[in-house]
Amino acid sequence: MIRWTDEQIKLRDAIGEVAAKTGVDHLERDATGTFDEEGWRRLRDVGLFSLPFDTAWGGLGQDLLTTLYVLEELGYRCPDAGLGFSASTHMVSIGVALQRFGSAALRQRYLPAVCAGTAIGAHAITEPSGGSDVMAMRTTAVADGDDFVLNGSKAFVSNGSIAGLIMVYARTGEAGDVAGITTFLVRRDTPGLAVGQPIRKMGLRTSPLTELFLQDVRVPRDHVVGGVGGGFLVLDHVMKWEILCGFAINAGEMRRRLERCVEYARVRTQFGATIGSNQSVSSRIVEMRIDMENAHKWIFDTAEKLESRIDVAADIAMTKLVVSEGNLRSALSAVQVFGGYGYLAEYGIEKELRDAVGGTIYSGTSEIQRQRLAVLMGLDRPLKRG
Repeated sequence: MIRWTDEQIKLRDAIGEVAAKTGVDHLERDATGTFDEEGWRRLRDVGLFSLPFDTAWGGLGQDLLTTLYVLEELGYRCPDAGLGFSASTHMVSIGVALQRFGSAALRQRYLPAVCAGTAIGAHAITEPSGGSDVMAMRTTAVADGDDFVLNGSKAFVSNGSIAGLIMVYARTGEAGDVAGITTFLVRRDTPGLAVGQPIRKMGLRTSPLTELFLQDVRVPRDHVVGGVGGGFLVLDHVMKWEILCGFAINAGEMRRRLERCVEYARVRTQFGATIGSNQSVSSRIVEMRIDMENAHKWIFDTAEKLESRIDVAADIAMTKLVVSEGNLRSALSAVQVFGGYGYLAEYGIEKELRDAVGGTIYSGTSEIQRQRLAVLMGLDRPLKRG
């Protein structure tokens, strides 16, 4: 069990108080698919985006566990899941990648703006034809003097329409070669880079999602992050952080949802008794608590291992499965507990269900995570006898 210090608790509470004031109009924004610029400024001003970054770049110098502790509170206090998703994407896509793999010059130039939240970040990985199959990416980067020339397209770019900095993953080697992918930091105003309009989607509607098109986009060689051919290593590191940070927010959302269901079940009466006294309802809510506790435990246990430099390949996959699928069950149960009111848009419960569905798809689908675990268990190889 982690014992948080007074300083960590004060930091969490300070950011949590501001988070509670954001997203108050989240239902209206969800209906129109509008990003909360004012909410972003509030989170920026309280220092949320600077949490895990070195003080040399304007960061707060917090470790991974403290960052997750605060992000979990963000999910608990702020009802706008799309805003939380955009915040996590921003921190991880550019900041985490740069701090670990960027050159001193790149860190000096861009990390202060990332920490301040004045330059919003995104990363462009997935492609229309490849989905979760990163090794099949077709976007190419060809060396030309002091530059690389990028051509191709990307899909499902979170923060795409609001990002000023985009981490683009492109193929510099043979298709299928782990050392054939390179990561490039690309400015939004780079000639040849075009960002599509926000795409309507089922959930997380306040977090803009776009396509990205690259036509002869010239990127200076000094904007390569992680070295030529090092893109897979960058991506592996970033995805660990993306899963932990993004789903820590989900764990906070699960806690808020559970409390709301408990309160409702204790005041809503049917047939002369509160619905919480009905075993089918109470059992459903108990399962919601189990899913919430499991989510918290997996996130922080895995983070502790990652901080200790223990191999967490299997842990990350299981964390993603436990939290994303638990969050989806929790949201569906909430709709059932609230009954007809849970089905109405004005209560926001159905929105939480729509938001939760995405968690089983982005950052590697549930099917991909199970397949990854099967490979790690050696199930893809025949047993050699004798």
